[in-house]
Order: sequence, then structure tokens, then C-alpha cells
Amino acid sequence: MTRIDDTFARLNAAGKKAFVTYVMAADPDYDTSLEIVKGLPAAGVDIIELGLPFTDPMADGATIQLAGQRALEGGMTLKKTLQMVSDFREGDAETPIVIMGYYNPIYSHGVDAFLADAKEAGVDGLIVVDLPPEEDSELCIPAQNAGVNFIRLATPTTDAKRLPKVLQNTSGFVYYVSITGITGAAEAQASDVAPEVARMKESTDLPIIVGFGVKTPETAEAIAGVADGTVVGSAIVQKIADGESPAEVLAFVKSLADGAHRA
Repeated sequence: MTRIDDTFARLNAAGKKAFVTYVMAADPDYDTSLEIVKGLPAAGVDIIELGLPFTDPMADGATIQLAGQRALEGGMTLKKTLQMVSDFREGDAETPIVIMGYYNPIYSHGVDAFLADAKEAGVDGLIVVDLPPEEDSELCIPAQNAGVNFIRLATPTTDAKRLPKVLQNTSGFVYYVSITGITGAAEAQASDVAPEVARMKESTDLPIIVGFGVKTPETAEAIAGVADGTVVGSAIVQKIADGESPAEVLAFVKSLADGAHRA
């Protein structure tokens, strides 16, 4: 059992849906970012996705692309991202942290070294956008063997033939991408998501968490209502880009969390 498994067990026992947030590590700078990340659990966040800055984020819209650029220009690296996890863990031993990003920085660091360093830092899961199931031997299976959940994305174009392959070595939860496109591109619709979640639940017992296009407390509530929880990323990252203080960002996060937890 990982922290992710424990979190879903606790939420399920309480009859609650999960609220997951994404923020880019070191956006707008290391200290401000760490202050926000440390404040997320008290704002109602159940699982934190921490973005690993990368130069070519193919799945991300402009908001998260620019966040990654700001982080990289500030000198953020994979090692410093793991240091941020370690710094967070000094005050929080329970909230799961998932590193979300792309394979190139991990490959450059070395898979074995990365997994050892991630585990030591307190990372619970990985979402690596550009590693399909055909490449599971690269990172997915070694991660599972190291006790780190490997969380796969499913999309509106993941058909019945493809879905079993996507689910094959997935653990922790399934991240369902609610729209066809990049992050922040459109608003998720519960009426579109509900039948897709039901379809996936016929093939897996894993929780289905829905992200992309969730921007308001109302949408968070609606999407969580038809899934096991929801993810908000771009809407939060935009608040950071707009120069809002950590307290203002966290107040917005709380409003989203309250919405998701009402579902």
C-alpha cells in the first residue's frame, strides 16, 4: 500500500471524492512555490501533482508551458524538484506527491538513480506523459518494483481495444483526460465524462480521476460527481502567473476543493 492507496481508502471510507491539484515546481520561484505546495493539504488537497519542468511539454497548453519556462529560467532542475519534495516531507508525511512530467530529464538522470532518489525524497507516484505502455520496461515496471505508483493517462480516444493495454501496469489511479487536446484548452463537461468513466470502470478497480478543463468550484463538483475525483492544474497555475500571493492562490484552491468534496 502506498500513500496514494491509503488516501483513496480513507476517502472511500468517508464517502468523499478526491481533489488533486497540479502546480509547477519552482513557479514563480523555489521559495514561493514551496510555500504554496506546503499549504495545499490545509486547503483541502488530497493528492499533489508536482510538475517537473521540461523544455518541450507536448501535452501542455500555454499556461503550463510558460510556468515551466519560468521555473527553468530560475534554475530549476530535476534534482531541485526532488529537493522540494524532501522539503515538503519535513512537515507532511501523509499527503501523496506525484511527479508529473516527461521522460527526457528522468532518462538523463538515469532511471535507477532517479527512482532511488525519488523514493528517498518521498515521491509516491509518477505520471510520465510521453511513455506509452509499449515502453513499460523503461520506467513503469522499475517504478512499480520500487514501490512507486505509475499512473497512466486515458483519453477520449482510448478505445476498447487500446484500454486494456493502457491499464495493464497502471497503479494508484487512472488519470482520465476529459477533453481532446492540451491542458487548459476547454472546459470539461460532466455529461461527456460520465459514460467514459463508467466504461473504464468495467475494466479496472482503480479510482478514475478526471482532469483537463476543470477551472471552477462548480465544474470541480460536477466532474467529481461522476468520477472518483478531479484534478485542477491550469486554473491554479494561472493565478500564480498573475502574481497572486500564496494566500490568494490557496484561497482559490480551497474553493475548488470545497466544490470537489461536495460531490
